Amino acid sequence: MRKLKKTFTYIVLSVVSVISVFPLYWMISASTNNSTDILGGKLLPGTNLLINLQKLLEQQDVARAFGNSMCYSLTLSLISLIVCSIAGYGFEIYHDKAKDALMTILLLAMMVPFAATLIPLFKMFTTAKLQNTLLAYMLPTISTPFLIMLFRQSARSFPTEIIEAARIDGVGELRIFATMFVPTMKSTYAAAMTVVFMNAWNSYLWPKVIMMSDDSQTMPMLVANLSVGYSIDYGVLMLGVLICSLPTGILFLILQKSFANGIVGSVKG
Repeated sequence: MRKLKKTFTYIVLSVVSVISVFPLYWMISASTNNSTDILGGKLLPGTNLLINLQKLLEQQDVARAFGNSMCYSLTLSLISLIVCSIAGYGFEIYHDKAKDALMTILLLAMMVPFAATLIPLFKMFTTAKLQNTLLAYMLPTISTPFLIMLFRQSARSFPTEIIEAARIDGVGELRIFATMFVPTMKSTYAAAMTVVFMNAWNSYLWPKVIMMSDDSQTMPMLVANLSVGYSIDYGVLMLGVLICSLPTGILFLILQKSFANGIVGSVKG
């Protein structure tokens, strides 16, 4: 009976794994076929990869869009990690009732959809003449309640005795944070980096609204441009989606262990 149960479990897990991986396989396979093959339901890889790549490079400035997305995402990720980690650390280490109330307000703000704040944000940034700037791209998402909460939960597991001992030795607060807290929270930083980079890279609505020039185009905007018109070349479209998916996929594969440890650690904290 136990062997039968184990066999059934493996079968279910195998089926679920195939279902989960199939969309990725189909995307890769479709990027090597033409529209006729894709619409005809062909699942095997084809020989149109170089042709699709040539068409994609002719239709869109892929290098510029990829460079813009990488620059925006890395800059936003770096600044967001600094801001949110300091905020989360401060909420927990310098704890009082006022900060608890403010944290509650921040968490409630997570329930407000971004679309509800889109028009006020756009009017505010256009009034400040910040369209098509990196600052306008970053400011609305440079600090998120989720990341602050993640670092706050991690800070709960940080020994307060170390902080008190360092203060007695005359170590400054910023030095305590930089030399003691940051090195011990590498997993949390990896988890936060994964989340914020993926969100920044895949962001479409706000960049589409505020980055109005072709020179500011990002990869999600480029992929969206491939899907408009009377005739869509699905081979080129799927190749664009594949290129757009590569950085986030590679980052997650590199940081997946640290990501899991960081999330579990923050939950335990």
